[in-house]
Amino acid sequence: MIQPPYLQKGSKVALVSPAKTVSRENVLPAIEILKSWGLKVVIGKYAFAEHFQFAGTDKQRTQDLQKMLDDPEINAIFCIRGGYGTTRIIDNLDFTQFQQHPKWIIGYSDITALHLHIHNLGIQSIHATMPLLFTRDSAQSLQTLKSALGLGKTGIREYPLIAKRKGTANGQLIGGNLSLMVSCIGTASDVDTAGKILFLEDIDEYLYHIDRMMIQLKRAGKLRNLAGLIVGHFTAMKDNEKPFGKEVNEIIWGAVKEYDYPVCFGFPVGHEAENHALVCGSTSQFTVQSKQVSLLSPIIS
Repeated sequence: MIQPPYLQKGSKVALVSPAKTVSRENVLPAIEILKSWGLKVVIGKYAFAEHFQFAGTDKQRTQDLQKMLDDPEINAIFCIRGGYGTTRIIDNLDFTQFQQHPKWIIGYSDITALHLHIHNLGIQSIHATMPLLFTRDSAQSLQTLKSALGLGKTGIREYPLIAKRKGTANGQLIGGNLSLMVSCIGTASDVDTAGKILFLEDIDEYLYHIDRMMIQLKRAGKLRNLAGLIVGHFTAMKDNEKPFGKEVNEIIWGAVKEYDYPVCFGFPVGHEAENHALVCGSTSQFTVQSKQVSLLSPIIS
């Protein structure tokens, strides 16, 4: 996998909105944080546009992201927020210039579609907190993002997490939002998960939806040959009046218990304040012990 160049003080970064609309006022604190890191911030023309729930029309959002992909002076692209809309424009993007001059793309949730698509181009990207959430998410979340961009120290992350199946795995990190992973199956953004460390998270879903999506991943062969599975935050899950009968961790474990790779629950990635950066495509070592989980990756802080 190709690793985009690390940022330096003075690097130029872009802010765009490929999905849901957002107000400029809510992003001003993040702009100041990025400037405090020594970065020069460029705002997309339609970053704060509004077309119903979207940040501008599909054409406008495509134009904004395309411009930043093509601009050789832009060293990283921050997706301001998720929501819904990235899959509506992804097939209209031309990644030719991006492949010739790779740059970091940062985001999560709906931006999972971009991470998966870029993974298939052989280029790393960063699953991490986004500018809209810089002031909500923890200082550690921001520090791991800063480190992923080459602006901070690196090391090994160790967590007292739920170790469901012990073991050590080596492989490329890939994953993100479960709903987006499933929606990309059968498209140009569908990824081969064999031999890779998959991480999953989601928000605001019914428990039976989670079960259906995990079964879909299993039927599509996405779970069979993993090197390891990291389960992150599954936030604000819902149930019907007649309960589904299983909690999230039980549902996910039921889909993978027949395999033999290491599995952990509760990793700090997803729609909560502890949303630590993971470099999609980076070769990492994932170790699950009885009372501790460690992840050794080039970006850890």
